Amino acid sequence: PAAAKKNIMASGYDPKKSRVSDDTLADFFRSQLTGDLQEIPGIGPAAAKCLAAGEDDDKITNSFQLIGKFLMLKGPDSDDHKVESVEHMEKFWYYLQERGVKAHRSAIVNAIAEKMNTMMPGIYDADAYDSD
Repeated sequence: PAAAKKNIMASGYDPKKSRVSDDTLADFFRSQLTGDLQEIPGIGPAAAKCLAAGEDDDKITNSFQLIGKFLMLKGPDSDDHKVESVEHMEKFWYYLQERGVKAHRSAIVNAIAEKMNTMMPGIYDADAYDSD
C-alpha cells in the first residue's frame, strides 16, 4: 500500500507541492465564499481564464462551480468500487490539468479539499499522504 501511495503521488496530487502558506489557507478556511474564483488559494488570473474557457456547462466562472465539480468527482460509485479520498484528489488534480491549469494544482486541490472537509468531515484524508 505504501508503494502504491507513493506511485500515485509521483505524477498527480501531492499536498507537499502546495506552496500556499498556512496563514493563507487558514484565512481561506475561515472566510465566507464570495464566488470569486481567485479567492481559492492557488488560482490566479491565468487559471481563472482556463477554467472559464469552454462551452456552456463546462465553463467554471465562480468558486461555487469549482467546488461543485470537486464534489461531483467524488463518484461515481458502484457496487464493487467506491471513490475514496486518494482517488478523488487525483481525479480533481487531473481535471484541473485537463482544463489547462498549469500551476498550483496541488495547492488548489488541497485548499478546496481541506475547506470541504470542515463541512463534510471525511471527504479528505490528509493522513493518506503522510510519508512514514
